[in-house]
Amino acid sequence: MTLQPDTKAFVEMVELARADGPSVSEQTPEFARDRYQAMAHILGEGPELPHETSDTEIPGPNGPIPIRVYRPSEEEEALPTLIFFHGGGFVIGDLETHDKECRLLCANANCMVIAVDYRLAPESPFPAAVEDAWAALQWIATEGDQLGVDTARLAVGGDSAGGNLAAVMALMARDASIDLKLQMLVYPATDASKHYDSFTENAAGPLLTVEVIDWFWSHYLGSASDSEIRNDWRFSPAKASDHSGLAPAYIATCSADPLRDEGNAYAVQLSEAGVSVQHSLFEGQPHVLFQMFNVCEGAKDLINECATALTTAFR
Repeated sequence: MTLQPDTKAFVEMVELARADGPSVSEQTPEFARDRYQAMAHILGEGPELPHETSDTEIPGPNGPIPIRVYRPSEEEEALPTLIFFHGGGFVIGDLETHDKECRLLCANANCMVIAVDYRLAPESPFPAAVEDAWAALQWIATEGDQLGVDTARLAVGGDSAGGNLAAVMALMARDASIDLKLQMLVYPATDASKHYDSFTENAAGPLLTVEVIDWFWSHYLGSASDSEIRNDWRFSPAKASDHSGLAPAYIATCSADPLRDEGNAYAVQLSEAGVSVQHSLFEGQPHVLFQMFNVCEGAKDLINECATALTTAFR
């Protein structure tokens, strides 16, 4: 797969740095988390915001859930809000790895962003992440005015595993009569029940490989039945029985990503169910593009499209 030149330069640097590390099968979750943190650090910081971010906790099914609140201004009026779920295969990632992206969306979309630090596997396997995401969405929808949220203008979003959670939240919100204005799905994992062509075409990456995806899944599934969970709509939202009546969707996919085809298929599936869908396929770009704002033009385009979709949805 041919990458865009500025992306290719960064990918080559990262893969050279990884060459001396242990194989995927030998990595511990702690090692993978540290390496993901290091990559996020290399990718640089986001913009300063007029209002300092604040870290707090909200009630969850297994104890408090940490969240980080981003406000675009010092003004105290209630603001439309994106509830954001970070990527990382349900095993790695946290509030720090996606701080830059939340800052960029907050500033560019002029909305509040609330990042949710859901529980990770293998310590907390499926469906812990779903349970935390749902608890956070419910609390923000009913109690978010305490944080300055305009609870009539909510969106969910995330990248990769976070895009999966956002897609699942859109389904759960519809069934609970929570009116979401947008589901922002950045190269979402949507259907683990089968391997699409992009799993073969992009099996070796770059940046995300099928071997790594299988490693993530093995930790997230825990001791549960593999086939049963892969067909559970809370893990594979494409397997839900009904996709009608969902919030409008912005879906971004990347041509050099193993998850490309399931994201593309989900865009079609939603559209055929009558959901308003904006779908962008970023040619010559890999997984992790969303986090590469400071190193390649394609990432700037992606963040700008996400911000525009949010701004439009919140009008």
